[in-house]
Amino acid sequence: MVFLVLKIIIALWMALVTIAAFIYAPPALGLGDLARIIFFHVPLAWVSVLAYLISMIYSIRYLKKGMMIDDRKAALNGEIGLIFTVLATLTGSIFARYTWGMFWNWDPRESSIFVLLLIYCAYFVLRSAVEDETRRARMASVFSIIAFISVPFLVFIIPRVYATLHPDPIISVESGFQMDAKMFQVFMASLVGFTGLYAWIANIVSRISSVTTGMEGEENV
Repeated sequence: MVFLVLKIIIALWMALVTIAAFIYAPPALGLGDLARIIFFHVPLAWVSVLAYLISMIYSIRYLKKGMMIDDRKAALNGEIGLIFTVLATLTGSIFARYTWGMFWNWDPRESSIFVLLLIYCAYFVLRSAVEDETRRARMASVFSIIAFISVPFLVFIIPRVYATLHPDPIISVESGFQMDAKMFQVFMASLVGFTGLYAWIANIVSRISSVTTGMEGEENV
């Protein structure tokens, strides 16, 4: 019952965030209505980083305890992170198309997110290439930990070290927050909503995986 109520709250919250993003929040100075994509693009990127972090945590737990459920949860969160990274890349490309005139131009931010996608695609290639379950889990766990070490550099550091065409309408290193109060309210509400959506998706995927694993176990008996 509690989970049902939480799911209803998340669904209503996301609906209100979507409406507020187009009706309540004003156009951004210099970017106009195009800036509304920031209410979805940044939260998508945030959730991908969060999912990769959780994946790494479960990988560490597997290496410590050797429980396969931790490896499965690490893989599931890695999958969610990869999906949200793709969505963040797509929304970023849409923004680039109407700002720079093309979907992709190998800007430092685009290049770094492309490398991140390759790293986590390699994670799943590794998992599919190793048949032995224990060996696969151990190798994937080590890879997941190493992969996440690159995340802060690729998402936060490298794009800010090199010159970029990417606008920084939300947080400016030189002058702090650069956002209208209403935009900031919607932006924070969107971050909370997408985080809740991630938790919901992770819960559903985890339960489906548990049922599937149980059925496979029965077939092997």
